[in-house]
Amino acid sequence: MTRPHETEDLLRAYAPQVLGALVRRYGDFDLCEDAVQEALIAAARQWPADGVPDHPRGWLLTVAARRYVDLVRSESARRRREDAVALATPASELLAHAADDTPGGDRDDSLSLLFLCCRPELSPPSRIALTLRAVGGLTTAQIAAAFLVPESTMAQRISRAKQTIKAGGWSLALPEGTDRTERLAEVRHVLYLVFNEGYTASGGDALTAPELSTEAIRLARLLHGLVPDDTETAGLLALMLLTDARRPARTGPLGELVPLAEQDRGSWDARLVEEGVELISRTLPRGEVGPYQLQAAIAAVHDEAGSAEATDWPQILALYELLERTGPNPMVTLNRAVAVAMVHGPRAGLDLLDGLAEDRRLARHHRLLATRAHLLELLGDKESAADAYREAARHTTSAPERRHLTERARRLG
Repeated sequence: MTRPHETEDLLRAYAPQVLGALVRRYGDFDLCEDAVQEALIAAARQWPADGVPDHPRGWLLTVAARRYVDLVRSESARRRREDAVALATPASELLAHAADDTPGGDRDDSLSLLFLCCRPELSPPSRIALTLRAVGGLTTAQIAAAFLVPESTMAQRISRAKQTIKAGGWSLALPEGTDRTERLAEVRHVLYLVFNEGYTASGGDALTAPELSTEAIRLARLLHGLVPDDTETAGLLALMLLTDARRPARTGPLGELVPLAEQDRGSWDARLVEEGVELISRTLPRGEVGPYQLQAAIAAVHDEAGSAEATDWPQILALYELLERTGPNPMVTLNRAVAVAMVHGPRAGLDLLDGLAEDRRLARHHRLLATRAHLLELLGDKESAADAYREAARHTTSAPERRHLTERARRLG
């Protein structure tokens, strides 16, 4: 008998391999993806009770191929047409090919699938949803629950993405040259968004959605293994590891948010910190430094400090200044303002925030308001800080963040 979580881990590892094999063989991403999902569901029901088959990949391929044939025939009957694959190839031959799980026949198309799911023609939400389902092996219900939307909404989003892929006639072929570099950046960005949503959920009663961050790290490890010489991919993985290491200390016993400066650093995952520090230390000297590497370096400085007071803020400020030059955006400036305040005093940080207030992307964002409140508190202006905390609370969609900000305002009176 296999434990359910062990089965789930196996299925997530095999999901992209099986889907890649079917898509490469039959070409229809939409039907192949549906077939693989049904094979994964069948395995999730049978393997915990019956045990994992001797050749799990072959088992999944056989079941998925059988379901694919059923889907093709059903589609043919419904549309009164015959699919060329179903006509040209007997079902027995399809299943025989699927069951061929010899080591020499294995081909891992996971990277190709990542590129396919993250095409720029798809909307960012569609890329995220399709990546989690096709490459991550999550069900539509799991993805919908993580993003706090109805399952029907997520199903429509995934369906539209698959139809776009079908209409575009896109294949599993990996892009080359400049196109590959640009598309790899899209893949990294999708994984980054998935991780961030898991680390700090944008809405709902829970601060985090651990399954999303865990899956983002798993896929980032996979991507790093497939492109080991890409320094920004290594930087992204290191950033995820160093950030996720703090997860155990981010919430209190009642699920309340605990700020970084107040966290019990003994609760951080030392193994993840060590792995992340080693990875970014090995990566930084290897080539051109990009935004993910710099963010990972900043996270490493935080994680290596024995206490909040021991944090090397001048080094963090220098890294943020470099990050702002290589990947400027208002959130980077917002974080730099905190570093400026810690090095040069809260008034200097507040002066920097005044410029951000003119940026429409951040003008009423709760993070800008919460940062202003924090710096006003450091400055000793308790009344203004309390007002800013309350204003920030009104603008956040996260219940834990709202409770935290409201409590900060209450403490200040």
